[in-house]
Amino acid sequence: MEKIKVMRIIARLNIGGPAIHAVLLNEGLDRDGFDTCLVTGLPEAREGDMTCLAGEKRLNVAVIPELGRNIRPWADIVALWKLFMLIRKERPAIVHTHTAKAGVLGRCAAILNGVPVKVHSFHGHVFHDYFSPVTTKAFILIEKIFARFTDRIIVVSDIIKEDICDNFKIADRSKTSVIRLGLDLEQFRNADKMKGELKRELGIGQDTLLAGIVGRLAPIKNHMLFFDAVRFLKKEVPGLKIRFLIVGDGELRSDLVNYADKLGITDLLLFLGWRQDMPRIYADLDIVVLTSLNEGTPLSLIEAMAAKRPVVATAVGGVPNLVEHEKTGLLVESNNAFLLKEAVLRLLSDEPLRRRLGESASGHVCAAYSKERLIRDMKNLYKQLLETKGISKGDQRK
Repeated sequence: MEKIKVMRIIARLNIGGPAIHAVLLNEGLDRDGFDTCLVTGLPEAREGDMTCLAGEKRLNVAVIPELGRNIRPWADIVALWKLFMLIRKERPAIVHTHTAKAGVLGRCAAILNGVPVKVHSFHGHVFHDYFSPVTTKAFILIEKIFARFTDRIIVVSDIIKEDICDNFKIADRSKTSVIRLGLDLEQFRNADKMKGELKRELGIGQDTLLAGIVGRLAPIKNHMLFFDAVRFLKKEVPGLKIRFLIVGDGELRSDLVNYADKLGITDLLLFLGWRQDMPRIYADLDIVVLTSLNEGTPLSLIEAMAAKRPVVATAVGGVPNLVEHEKTGLLVESNNAFLLKEAVLRLLSDEPLRRRLGESASGHVCAAYSKERLIRDMKNLYKQLLETKGISKGDQRK
């Protein structure tokens, strides 16, 4: 019996949750009665490239270089044309788009081709703290228009659903489903086996505490808040044996290096860039921090929690759906360096609390964010949408 064709479109496979989410979905669905194709653009410089992950999984991948992240009118027109022709050739029953620009261009090409089922995933949203008010209003209007032609909107948390449906009124609740991220977490659950390796590599004593932040060095991640908290800690507890790791790279690297020098905290920081050995990184981190201004469901927190690391995070976007304050981590007000410092210092000073939060966090995320659950949820949704359209296996578009 002929398999159902699914085309998944994402702007680029840069390091982060959406890319891993897309790759794992295509891999899992290929084994479960679907025929999938992954269409992607190219990452920007210093974003980190995860295209190799799709290659390792031997996925059917089509690269459209013009797709990308940034808005470039001529390149976007070329990308739209290539998407239109690819969909026309492949004739998928489902087109599922991820990330903002891919969502617009991919759904437009799918609509023009008469694709039966059109799905779009919000892994967060860009409706605050990303762009100017005028640009943000334009994005909201565009999303409202395309939502009318989309069969199902998927969000990764209940809070993002509230934003999409109630606050920004992009789509009706009846048209919106919550399907949380799913990841391969087994490698992080066993991270403690590598404890001590990173400290030896960096020449750091085993009795030195490590706190780290993982992610793109971009404005939305608000690393400067982390640096401000480090400055407070250095002034208030000068004898504390601790180093702070910045894992990741991006457009703000030189600015952040200069800001750290201005604050007088360079001696406490280590910029590690992008790393492929993340379980090994988490194994030696005593605390993982997130300071973002806006988030969907942050990959770094899920990985850290699976590795039994206690987390301190700003209570933004979908983070409160992931981290329960005082039970699986600590939440603080966004843009408040004093409160962030207090939360970090509290954990640094209380090893039993770190252990309790880490254990609780691992149990929670390993159950709620497994790749098996993600694939099962998505397969069931696809089948439901296909049945609504009267499509079953063997009924592919001719």
